[in-house]
Amino acid sequence: MARNYAVHQNFDVDYVIVYRFADTTNVEARDKFAALMQALAGVGLATEVRNGDNCSLLVFIKVGSEKRFAQEVYRSRVKDWLNGVRAAEPARDTQNTLVGESLTESERFRITHHLITSSREDGGAGIIPKEGQWKNVESIFPLHDHTFNKEWIKQWSTMTFLKAEDLDQIRDRFGEKIAYYFAFTQSYFQFLIFPAAFGFASWIILGSFSPIYALINGLWCVTFVEYWKRQEIDLGVRWGVKGVGGIQRKRKEFQHEKEVRDPVTGEMMHIFPATKRLSRQLLQAPFAILATLALGTLIATCFGIEIFLSEVYSGPGQSLLVFLPTGLLTALVPTLTAMLTAIATRLNDYENWETSENYESALTQKIFVLNFITSYLPIFLTAFVYVPFGSLIVPYLDIFNLTARPFATDEKQLQIPSAGFAINPSRLRKQVIYFTVTAQIVNFAMETILPYVKRRGFSKYQEMKSERAAKKGGAGSGVTINDVPEESEFLKRVRNEAELDVYDVTTDLREMIIQFGYLSLFSVVWPLTPVSFIINNWIELRSDAVKICVEMQRPTPARADSIGPWLDSLQFLTWLGSITTAALAYLFSNDGLGPDGTPATIKGWALLLTIFFSEHVFLLMRWAVRLAISKIDSSGMEKERAERFMVRKRYLHDALGHDALDVPPPQMEEKITRGSLEEDARQSTLRTQGPQDHFWARQRGWEESAKVGAGLIEKMAPKESKKEQ
Repeated sequence: MARNYAVHQNFDVDYVIVYRFADTTNVEARDKFAALMQALAGVGLATEVRNGDNCSLLVFIKVGSEKRFAQEVYRSRVKDWLNGVRAAEPARDTQNTLVGESLTESERFRITHHLITSSREDGGAGIIPKEGQWKNVESIFPLHDHTFNKEWIKQWSTMTFLKAEDLDQIRDRFGEKIAYYFAFTQSYFQFLIFPAAFGFASWIILGSFSPIYALINGLWCVTFVEYWKRQEIDLGVRWGVKGVGGIQRKRKEFQHEKEVRDPVTGEMMHIFPATKRLSRQLLQAPFAILATLALGTLIATCFGIEIFLSEVYSGPGQSLLVFLPTGLLTALVPTLTAMLTAIATRLNDYENWETSENYESALTQKIFVLNFITSYLPIFLTAFVYVPFGSLIVPYLDIFNLTARPFATDEKQLQIPSAGFAINPSRLRKQVIYFTVTAQIVNFAMETILPYVKRRGFSKYQEMKSERAAKKGGAGSGVTINDVPEESEFLKRVRNEAELDVYDVTTDLREMIIQFGYLSLFSVVWPLTPVSFIINNWIELRSDAVKICVEMQRPTPARADSIGPWLDSLQFLTWLGSITTAALAYLFSNDGLGPDGTPATIKGWALLLTIFFSEHVFLLMRWAVRLAISKIDSSGMEKERAERFMVRKRYLHDALGHDALDVPPPQMEEKITRGSLEEDARQSTLRTQGPQDHFWARQRGWEESAKVGAGLIEKMAPKESKKEQ
């Protein structure tokens, strides 16, 4: 099997296993390590062992038996063919499997990882980090190709748009799941060009809360979501993974209650009653209520404190005290969210999903509820509580005067002015600007810059520690003392990569979905929102590439044929955006100032009618866009039709010969003679003939049928046509 130069840079290593034995006795550590080596050898993998950091070993893995690996590739492709992912059956000769169809780097890593982690029943070694007998296995990861990484980052830094070939390169290196994220972000970035230009024009000409902007923005959101649904299919066909989501992996944590024999296949099926799972899923309702109450109470409390300090309190230290709610949210929201996430995970475990795909989808939906509350609730409170009902609520906010009482010099500084409370009309716009600009910058710093600084600082600390130890003991670091000179730089790099975090593409994808929600729900407040996002996303694409290459371990390739349940979140946010933008456009229709803080100025029937009309406009636009897109052909659909045609053609050739699709040659005209007539008469006496035989015996061949037809035309033609002849 051909190996490129980048693989040789890593000494042909496919994967590295970190085996840590700090909390294990020597005898147990040796026994379990021997079992680990035996399990890897049993699936045709070769191993080498080197010293690691802090009581750990580095186990280097590569394919030891190319024949065994070719069989595993063939097995994987046959499984795809049986499940409808591949159009054609793979070549039966396993030795030539990789010759006829090349193997991408991501496919090689994926199948090797399958050999390491899949169960013995599925042909693997069954090694799952930190589980069961493999609790000493800390991590399993492939090594970075640093030559490619440098070229990749350099190339992307000079490009504005990614081409299809760039996405193919990501797919070949990191797998389809990560490639889908980059494809989605790139499509989203390109689609933002129109709303950014239109939003800038609206900001200058139409201003905020424009019904025209709300309508155009809603149409754009619908168009983007429907386009992406088509794009997912095209990419699935292009990358050969369409339908791969239907190949689901069994969870070993799944607990069945009974076994039933499949009447078709005869196999024993493990069954967990759907009604019982449904009853457990009903617990999602109290969980959603709990999450809303917990996070909502915290956010609403900090919201009330912030309003009191910024708009009621007039004593000393106000400019600093207004940051108190932000500090409380920064400290408490992540902690509370982590607690609720742990509850969501326990609830997801309790639902006892049979496959990993269903488990991840259910967990994603629960996490989205938490993200929705923490991301959008503050703006909802300002838009639909503070603005309409501010004058009724603010008088009760004096309960928060405890936060400022130690700093107040006069009781009047803690009381509402006698002139009354006035709504701050710019508060909502400033809040939207914070979440769409400031928060994006802070998130970029926390996600990219801070980990880089921490990693550089830790690396510098390790160097200083090694130098200090070398001066005292004269032997340097005990970890590298036994390293072979030609391996020292390589082993140093591997030890550094072993300390990196594991990349989770779901986190980045969630950020893009939440960002889309701000655009769909609240951009009518500040039309420059898409301008901010298009700048952010250009940087985000490249910072994510740097993060994968520098800040994280190289991700294990995984296949996918979509962005998963996040597509449902996109559609939900688009629908909800049609309601919120209409409500905001109505509430702030009086020159963008909104109500005066009293509900008396709001006509309930008009608000409900606006929402009802907007939702139906959304449904009509979605139907029209879906119909229009369904009429447009795409390269993916053309490729799929071509593949199906080639499969049918190949089958006919194999079954009927190479001339199966050729037009049959014309029959030679048979002359009617006395001998042929006598032979026909003799044959008719040898068998019993019915009316149908007489019917088909009147004409012999197509030439005679043509002559008879011509004669009938001549006899039956109108007289006018005969005169023309």
